[in-house]
Amino acid sequence: MIGDDRFVIVVVTVPPGGTGDTIAEALVERRLAACVNRIPGVRSVYRWEGKVHRDEEEMLLLKTARTDLDEVEHVVEKLHPYDVPEMVVVPLEGGSASYFEWLAANTSRCGDV
Repeated sequence: MIGDDRFVIVVVTVPPGGTGDTIAEALVERRLAACVNRIPGVRSVYRWEGKVHRDEEEMLLLKTARTDLDEVEHVVEKLHPYDVPEMVVVPLEGGSASYFEWLAANTSRCGDV
């Protein structure tokens, strides 16, 4: 395993249905994410406008280059139906060299590697 601080995972929750596909396809088509995993069946409990809510959601795991984060945020905010979409960045502490090479080849600013 090697470390590579060029890449991160971005966690985004979306309502069930087509929003996850719309965001995933937009990011991958623009090479702002090499891959997006769409995980259905997430149950979220959170406070919003003074009340506790319980909702079914989907979780998106976006594998992207750190240099693309501003553009990723712009696309997510544009396509997301929530007033305040969740977007949490998780650094990649390690992984396989071949996977990092694949990430580099499939993200916009790293594709020249």
